Amino acid sequence: MYQYNEQDQTLINARVEQYRDQTRRFLAGEIPDEEFRGLRLMNGLYIQRQAPMLRIAVPYGLMNSVQVRKLADITRKYDKNYAHFTTRTNVQLNWPKLEEVPDILAELAEVQMHAIQTSGNCLRNTTTDHFAGIIPDEIEDPRPWCEIIRQWTTLHPEFAYLPRKFKIAVTGGPEDRAASQVHDIGLHMVKNAENEIGFEVLVGGGLGRTPVIGKVIRKFLPKQDLLTYLEAILRVYNLQGRRDNKYKARIKILVNALGTEEFTKRVEAEWEVIRATELALTDEYVEKIKGFFEPHPYASDAIDGLAVLENQLADNQDFNAWYERNTREHKIAGYRAVVISLKPHLKPPGDISDNQLDAVADLADTYNFGEIRSTHDQNLVFAHVAAGDLYTLWQSLRDLNLARANIGTLTDMIVCPGFDFCSLANAHTLTVADQINAKFDDLDYLYDIGDIKLNMSGCINACAHHHVAHIGVLGVDKGGEDFYQITLGGSSREDASLGKIIGKSVPQADVANTIETILQVYVENRSEEERFIETVRRIGVAPFKERVYAPVN
Repeated sequence: MYQYNEQDQTLINARVEQYRDQTRRFLAGEIPDEEFRGLRLMNGLYIQRQAPMLRIAVPYGLMNSVQVRKLADITRKYDKNYAHFTTRTNVQLNWPKLEEVPDILAELAEVQMHAIQTSGNCLRNTTTDHFAGIIPDEIEDPRPWCEIIRQWTTLHPEFAYLPRKFKIAVTGGPEDRAASQVHDIGLHMVKNAENEIGFEVLVGGGLGRTPVIGKVIRKFLPKQDLLTYLEAILRVYNLQGRRDNKYKARIKILVNALGTEEFTKRVEAEWEVIRATELALTDEYVEKIKGFFEPHPYASDAIDGLAVLENQLADNQDFNAWYERNTREHKIAGYRAVVISLKPHLKPPGDISDNQLDAVADLADTYNFGEIRSTHDQNLVFAHVAAGDLYTLWQSLRDLNLARANIGTLTDMIVCPGFDFCSLANAHTLTVADQINAKFDDLDYLYDIGDIKLNMSGCINACAHHHVAHIGVLGVDKGGEDFYQITLGGSSREDASLGKIIGKSVPQADVANTIETILQVYVENRSEEERFIETVRRIGVAPFKERVYAPVN
């Protein structure tokens, strides 16, 4: 992974001391609230319903064990002994004291972490596939390109005050595990007719009040032109995006207003002006960045562990279920990627305790070259586990309550913190997640139902991406009571689509029962091997709506 150089470290240290002085002056009454608001947002600090919330950047979801131990220590010293992972692979602390945030940032800087640009109208954390670099059908590892984008975006002076926040996702192969099509910019690594590798560029995706799937504005962009083209897009947006209404300020609104053809024309014109500038990438620079992502020293005899693994799978049904649901193929024979579920039964999705963080760091050192990845789905990944180590690792994760074999199932939910924490939320989410978990705790039933993505947001801002879930749940306030709108048929993958509302919102107490009814319709109508999303697309939402809202006899 990328390691800070002296310039990087100096910049981060200087930013910490700058914010320390700003906080001191605010607490002394020398900086008014409104002015400090912009300063704290630039450093990842929100004011939530019960306490401040600090969002810590995890660039493209990649951490080492030293950083994870530091996160554990910070939660003990400055928070309530846990951290929360988000859909942008970042970490959130829900209970820091405002006056102690500079101390937290200083400790993060010690391990090459920060909270810069995790909030505010700026270029946010670039995300990618959590299996980047290990997938057999990957065209190229996207992580070096994410790092190149990170270096370009960090404290970019021209784009520090955009009309609205801006998000970029990069994928390296045909599968999209980064929800790239609902980002302001989605970059897909592709090959052209000459077998050259470059990028397909999508612009104008996003969720929230106006959910939109991104539009392709360039089918093939040469690698060396990546930053100049991104700069051209941002310049057009920065100059022409709306600033009079924050609900109409995202780039998706500009693309829709101009039309894809006209927007593309303006970007191409701007690009021609800057294409030959110093932003054009050199082979030397690209190779330097790629050098930080060299393959790990895989054991040449790891394949020998497959025979032992086969016997372990045959002898232990629980281990077999975990292996089937929570591990993925690796391009190196004898290795698997392991997904660590942060969705234990009746626990807040995406949360992890200080003790669990410490233990995960230790396990990463033992089994995964000291590397930990966070995912868009609010889980963690060990991407390089030898087959012979899987059983022992599973036992350790089971003892930590991190081995629930539910990845890809209904209970592997993406859920925002909701009304319990967020000042923007209209409704609770965590209590509803508990309700769903309690209803669907039978793993055999979940496996029979198959792959289902259920996402739940506490407000229209859609932090949990409910619009692009197979089953989306949106909390709404009705006269001070929590109700929930249900959508079906969404997807954030390569077949991206927006879910359709099935009808009026249901009371909080009825959410799990409503989902049960929806699943009954699916089971009755699915053909052999047909996934939930495929059945919904084939028969439409009408049969589900009819059953859910059928009069009770």
